[in-house]
Amino acid sequence: QVQLVESGGGLVQAGGSLRLSCAASGTFVSINAMGWYRQAPGKQRELVASITSDGSTKHADSVKGRFTISRANAKNSVYLQMNSLKPEDTAVYYCYAPVLLGVVTYDYWGQGTQVTVSS
Repeated sequence: QVQLVESGGGLVQAGGSLRLSCAASGTFVSINAMGWYRQAPGKQRELVASITSDGSTKHADSVKGRFTISRANAKNSVYLQMNSLKPEDTAVYYCYAPVLLGVVTYDYWGQGTQVTVSS
């Protein structure tokens, strides 16, 4: 059983910072790319940032220069440092990872962590 466990969400004022963490646990062969998605009320889930196992990153235009994704391969963990937060960043943030089990890759999601930015 593979689990992605997130932590680090909360309530912060505009301009503040938060750091999200996500750790994968269980038995698996490997994890390649990991990422963070978010979903605001009434909106579709959107990709915030992703990172490959060799450290290549992508960030959505809306968060470039403010958010930074990183990972610790030895800990099967991924992080999202969020600075200069805006009210429009308010959403539930989900960790995502395609996990190789045997010869098949399965998509796993974390339970979600609420980020609320007050104006």
